[in-house]
Amino acid sequence: MFRFPLLNFLRGVVVMLALLLASGPALALSIMDPFNLPGAMDGGTAKVGDGIAYADGPRFKLDVYAPEARGAPAPVVFFIYGGGWSHGDRGDYQFVGRALAARGFVAVIADYRLVPEVKYPDFLDDNANALRWVQDNIASYGGDPERLFLAGHSAGAYNAVMLALDPSFLKDYGVTMPIRAVAALSGPFDFYPFEYDEVRNAFGSASNPEGTQPINLVTSDAPPMFLATGTGDPIVRMQNTEHLARALQARGTWVTTKFYEGFGHMEVVMAMGSLWRWRMPVLDDVTLFFNQFGAFPSGVPYIAVAPQPPDEVIEPMDDIIAQMDALFQPVSK
Repeated sequence: MFRFPLLNFLRGVVVMLALLLASGPALALSIMDPFNLPGAMDGGTAKVGDGIAYADGPRFKLDVYAPEARGAPAPVVFFIYGGGWSHGDRGDYQFVGRALAARGFVAVIADYRLVPEVKYPDFLDDNANALRWVQDNIASYGGDPERLFLAGHSAGAYNAVMLALDPSFLKDYGVTMPIRAVAALSGPFDFYPFEYDEVRNAFGSASNPEGTQPINLVTSDAPPMFLATGTGDPIVRMQNTEHLARALQARGTWVTTKFYEGFGHMEVVMAMGSLWRWRMPVLDDVTLFFNQFGAFPSGVPYIAVAPQPPDEVIEPMDDIIAQMDALFQPVSK
């Protein structure tokens, strides 16, 4: 009975996206706005921390999301957004925080410094610093620091995997929480030599460029990883996922891969939210993977509602998706 209201709502969103994209690349990140409308996000969730400082500076702030109904301490997901290491804002991913909270997690989304203000490895240091805040404070927000999971999309997937593979970043900030598992969506993991400006600007001055690549840092100590990507991703080619998966398997690390047939770069993270969840089961796949490694010892307590797909094809959705991906520079061939 919700199909016609959903169809009308989606048509309105498509119109809004078309208008935003027509405004030009200067407003690229505002393409997330429709996914953060109240009617487009999961209910039964709360933003329990808003703009909390984890260090001094305008980019050192984080938000915390949780289920409205909270009892025993919940597992924690630290989600890192992408943006080519040069743009991004925690507020644009409220829909992801609420999606994870709808599944019973306490979700943390932190801002971090961006290129050109900083270069590798500063953005990794910032996320490690934010994880120290999680270690020290998340229990006050209903989270269990002993059940920590990392997740990220695109450049954020790179950041999450690097923090899991290179223990020096967390060690520098005194982070001792175990990372139970990692979910990396549409991530670049094997992109040296640096062929595009997006990565040259972030990594070009690294003294050991090969050492910036997750593919070169895999050991048998790596935590379990869920690696997912769209097969039609023009920004980060799916070979990145394939290569890292093989490296993890060779070291005996548990890795699960998921290739969403025909989908592109931004769609994978957008499908985390309620608005596009009918398009692919990203949230279910991540939740089930995390549950394999202790997220919910008694079983998943919450179900995130997935609306049924509309009866009709919404035009011009395919064109808008292509325009979304065109806003971002390629990272790898």
